[in-house]
Amino acid sequence: MIEEKIKNLIKEGLKELGIETNEILLEHPADLSMGDYSTNVAMVLAKKEKQNPRVLAENLVDKMNNGIPKEISRIETKNGFINFYLSTEFFAKSVEEILEKKENFGKNNWLMGKKVIVEYTDPNPFKELHIGHLMSNTIGESISRIVEASGAEVKRACYQGDIGLHVAKTVWAMMKNKMEGRFTVSYLGEMYAKGSRAYLESETEKKEIEEVNKKIYQNDQEICEKFYLPGRKVSLDYFETIYKKLGTKFDFYFFESETGILGKDIVEKNIGDVFEKSEGAIVFKGENFHPSLHTRVFVNKEGLPTYEAKELGLAKIKYGEYPYTNSIVITGNEVNDYFRVLLEAMEQVFPDLAEKTKHISHGMLRLPTGKMSSRTGDVVTAESLLFLISERVLEKIKETNRGDMGVVFVNQVAVSALKYSILKNAIGGDIIYDFDKSISFEGDSGPYLQYSYARAKSILEKALEEKIVSNNLIPKEWQTTEVEKIIYRFPEIVSRSAEEFEPHYIAVYLTEIARAFNAFYGSTKIVDKDNLDSGYKIALTEAFSIVIKNGLKLLGIEAPERM
Repeated sequence: MIEEKIKNLIKEGLKELGIETNEILLEHPADLSMGDYSTNVAMVLAKKEKQNPRVLAENLVDKMNNGIPKEISRIETKNGFINFYLSTEFFAKSVEEILEKKENFGKNNWLMGKKVIVEYTDPNPFKELHIGHLMSNTIGESISRIVEASGAEVKRACYQGDIGLHVAKTVWAMMKNKMEGRFTVSYLGEMYAKGSRAYLESETEKKEIEEVNKKIYQNDQEICEKFYLPGRKVSLDYFETIYKKLGTKFDFYFFESETGILGKDIVEKNIGDVFEKSEGAIVFKGENFHPSLHTRVFVNKEGLPTYEAKELGLAKIKYGEYPYTNSIVITGNEVNDYFRVLLEAMEQVFPDLAEKTKHISHGMLRLPTGKMSSRTGDVVTAESLLFLISERVLEKIKETNRGDMGVVFVNQVAVSALKYSILKNAIGGDIIYDFDKSISFEGDSGPYLQYSYARAKSILEKALEEKIVSNNLIPKEWQTTEVEKIIYRFPEIVSRSAEEFEPHYIAVYLTEIARAFNAFYGSTKIVDKDNLDSGYKIALTEAFSIVIKNGLKLLGIEAPERM
């Protein structure tokens, strides 16, 4: 890669000056007129070498100019910074590389040979999928794709809480309602809200719900056959309809009803060494292992495993199903403290699995109207949000006359609006969803990227009709465009996203390249059979279409051919 060539050139120049270093930072200047790469290496080393940084920079540039490779047109220094300008030949070659590699452009071998399991979404049956699950799904799917693009074998996993107090609250309310047989998802949501209120407001009903909880753990035949199993199936079938809309297909489904049994057994076998009994429960005293941790219950005084014990069982079951080299778990950041304690307990029981586990936490997805609450019954469901976005997309299509009004197309645009709104931000902070910005065809949005791709495909179609053949021969006196100055960076962006598990680098990059291409389109007649430069312009357009489609795929966003 050109980045390595430049670093080696700097090292050789420094060596000639009698200076050695392995710490060389290269960046892309925000102002493209300041070069394609820039380094502050002279400023960093000047103090150590007791030299003026400007003088050191100038001397270094003189040395580097003696062995300048053909990919670099010139090297300049300004205020101690050294700026590298790439040649037109380099840009033409990068366009050729993109056209040759097509869908493989941007991929790397950084994780080759790794077996990675990514766990995300993790909804609870008997409750509706809410907008927080959309955050987890969007981030998890994108990370899965980025890790795959880095050479790893990836398996997607969904861990579902099909047992516990939330289920007991719903089942208790269903029993009180005396409704058996066919249930709907919205009905289950109503029953959960009803059970949650009863659990908080009545001591008698709280005890009844806790008794139902025990009976579900004990596989009570009447409760399970009439309420639990039918309700569970309705929930799981409903989840699949949402996953299909979002473009996710899981390889493994894990359930708390399975992990709890193993988790409790693991905890009980490690009493004394790791866990200890306390007031009838079994706890892990995290503060005994690290001062920043706290005590958590792993088996409660009713003898039932908590989420923590179930997670221990999950880690073991996961590895048994798929002997991974890395396990990535994506959750909301509200469980950060709990997860730190869990990982410490896992370190004591299964140190090898703890070492392989990485926890990535995200913030909340909120609407301008405020917070949501499934306990009170006014939960903002994933389905309702997607429906609202789709309605806005339909209005926008009618207004702009871009795209068709078919269900598939509208869903593609709605999902892109949602996913881009999430992925353009670094993981961790809360996001307030902006309906108008998210569906804009002209700004910082998923539909804007989709439209930019469709525009490029339309140009290529027109070129085909005009029988203009693309070529990567750089025209004489060609003025390098911003598209060329940005497009070759895509593999760097993908690598950085993989190393930091941060899809937002790709999202931001795609917006940058889309804006550059649309500016190029606005100032240049691309399809012109009477102009000899047209073949190269078409090649550049095709290269852009490949890069933006590859990038959208890594974000989990479809790229419609027409808009």
